[in-house]
Amino acid sequence: MRTSVAIIGAGPAGLILSRLLTRAGIDNVVLERRSRAYVESRIRAGVLEPGTVRLLDELGAATRLHREGLPHEGFTVAFDGRQQRFDLQALTNDRVTVYGQTELTRDLIELAVAKGEALVFEADDVALHGIDSDAPYVTYRKDGEAKRIDCDFIAGCDGSHGVSVNSIPSSLLQRYERIYPFGWLGVLADVPPCAHELIYCNHANGFALASMRSPTRSRYYIQCAATEKLEDWSDERFWDELEVRLGPDAAATVTRGPSIEKSVAPLRSLVIEPMQHGRLFLAGDAAHIVPPTGAKGLNLAVTDVIYLAEALNGFYRNRNDAALAGYSQRALARIWKAERFSWWFTGLTHRFPDADPFQRRLQLAELDYLCSSRAAATTLAENYIGLPL
Repeated sequence: MRTSVAIIGAGPAGLILSRLLTRAGIDNVVLERRSRAYVESRIRAGVLEPGTVRLLDELGAATRLHREGLPHEGFTVAFDGRQQRFDLQALTNDRVTVYGQTELTRDLIELAVAKGEALVFEADDVALHGIDSDAPYVTYRKDGEAKRIDCDFIAGCDGSHGVSVNSIPSSLLQRYERIYPFGWLGVLADVPPCAHELIYCNHANGFALASMRSPTRSRYYIQCAATEKLEDWSDERFWDELEVRLGPDAAATVTRGPSIEKSVAPLRSLVIEPMQHGRLFLAGDAAHIVPPTGAKGLNLAVTDVIYLAEALNGFYRNRNDAALAGYSQRALARIWKAERFSWWFTGLTHRFPDADPFQRRLQLAELDYLCSSRAAATTLAENYIGLPL
């Protein structure tokens, strides 16, 4: 089989890149090692920047998003017995939209299938070859049969543990990483959310987040040790601790119910440079990870594939490599700004095990400054809704 671009990974990054390339007349194939049912059931974040929503509109993938998504014009930060709402609409004239990544992935897959695009699930033993040559190709097995795709380029959208980044010699990559000394214990429950917007809580016991996926489905998180065992957290214990951290006002509006999903996610920051090697380009989690604080992961992946699609389109229009050379540098400039924001917001809202009273007072002073300075609040809001492309 022959195609222009082989895309590895059928998460939002790979699916959106495929749609962008197809719209530009560039043929492509998406390979995914998991089943369609598995991909469509993965629980992920759900805050979309306005730029992401606008792109989905352009691609014809936002019909259900606009019907079921929840526009949010602000969010609240709770700390030291206070609650401060940050009005995104007033500060930036824009807003975010809460729509689960699980639902977005389903929408993108349905669109790809409806348009008859080349999408291969359960592709086993995917391997990349010749990535530093002018004739790369991908091999895999489907239903036990060996397959090969010859292509001009390969786009690695298969995450930090995927075959793409691991196909580049480690000596050619620079890894910048920070492992946080805690994780998030998350619970998904079919109960109404306690508030109509997100609440980020800085409490003596640790961070908490009240969020939602719909008017009837809530997503709550509490900071915990990264080594925490799920079997130690009954639903009752989780709800008790969540209400303590949210404070009495928000706790009074919490509706308890059985969890339908419970997990512990360790937090880390990771950037891999460069994001290209030969004819292989990395995008999304294959190149960078951010803590979920501030919801930048999915939105950064979308920016990556916008830049990559533009670079590939430039190559096919002009038939030279000049359009491709700047992809990594352009993407990394925005990635590092988002990494900075996620690191800063995590440090502002979480309790670190080695923090002393002096650091705690500095944390409270910065939170107070955000509440009292419109300029500081605007900086927070601008980063939260996403910096310009």
